Amino acid sequence: MRILFSNYLINVAFIAWCSAQLIKTLLVFLSTKKFEMERLFGAGGMPSSHSALVCSMAIGMCRKMGFDSPEFALALAFAAVVMYDAMGVRRAAGEQAKVLNKIVFDFSDLWGKPSAKDVPPAEGEETEKNALRDKALKEYLGHTPLEVLGGALLGILVAMMVKVS
Repeated sequence: MRILFSNYLINVAFIAWCSAQLIKTLLVFLSTKKFEMERLFGAGGMPSSHSALVCSMAIGMCRKMGFDSPEFALALAFAAVVMYDAMGVRRAAGEQAKVLNKIVFDFSDLWGKPSAKDVPPAEGEETEKNALRDKALKEYLGHTPLEVLGGALLGILVAMMVKVS
């Protein structure tokens, strides 16, 4: 156990990721007054835990190996790719999931069937729509630029606060 906690880079990455997930969960709780367990582990939301993790690793690598090290250059490039992906491809996939879920659940009357929201589950019986509701596409995948910036700043802060070992 001591060996696991002796790695500075693993420590800052873990602390940054956990901090982002806890902050995200707290912000959702404060705005909705509901505790959503999914926010503790799920993607998307403010701040970006992915950005916090990769930025803490990049800054940690800079502090440990030096600004001119190839390890820092690699960590910085990796962080840039992850953050770009969070704002681009993953965000677009989340937006598409919202549209597809709306089509399936809100516009199902176009096919002559009641909306999944309007169909109460029959006792001991599951309708096709209720089965679809359980398979709704995940909408929280990516991040806005502000969420990525929040995660990046959190990651930098964590890496600067944790003592280099």
